[in-house]
Amino acid sequence: MQRLRSQLLSRPLLESRRLRGYCTSSSEKIVASVLFERLRVVIPKPDPSVYAFQEFKFNWQQQFRRRYPDEFLDIAKNRAKGEYQMDYVPAPRITEADKNNDRKSLYRALDKKLYLLIFGKPFGAATSDKPVWHFPEKVYDSEPTLRKCAESALKSVLGDLTHTYFVGNAPMAHMAVQPTEETPDLPYYKRFFFKCSVVAASKYNISNCEDFVWVTKDELLEFFPEQAEFFNKMIIS
Repeated sequence: MQRLRSQLLSRPLLESRRLRGYCTSSSEKIVASVLFERLRVVIPKPDPSVYAFQEFKFNWQQQFRRRYPDEFLDIAKNRAKGEYQMDYVPAPRITEADKNNDRKSLYRALDKKLYLLIFGKPFGAATSDKPVWHFPEKVYDSEPTLRKCAESALKSVLGDLTHTYFVGNAPMAHMAVQPTEETPDLPYYKRFFFKCSVVAASKYNISNCEDFVWVTKDELLEFFPEQAEFFNKMIIS
């Protein structure tokens, strides 16, 4: 009896899950966009006030540190025969891509995050065929989930998703785009943003677009002056 009752109660729930979908009308579309980012390669330089505090802390601790014999600290004399000293030279923070302002390279702005923008005609680009800068995106069609739609959008640009990692299944933000007096022909749609990270890659074969750039957050805001406030809150750098 208990088993029959559980089956009767679970049947409406299963049917509701099958019928559940994105509530869109024929004139309302959903777009999945991908915020494809390259994480920092080097640690950013500390703020001058933080650096001053760290220097003060180090000098203060040096006054009360334990004193060891000079023979114990003299590594050069205690080194075993056959061992060689390796001189460590840190890599430069300013690369050739920084000097040449090569925005197609991932090897630039190493202490900041980089984001991929492509040049083409996205969904809802008014009535003109003029291409604009935008994120990799795709209109939701028949994918099982919205994340699968975002994966398809990025795959169409990169070719495959081997060296990528999508952060979670839920979007990180969304915006509703409505027609205005200046653009009355602009369709009403909702754009959902998914975060994805670069994994163990220094270059991608980006295609299906006229051009592409890797930009920092400050540079990205210059491409979208009207949505600068929205992206400034969405992107945490």
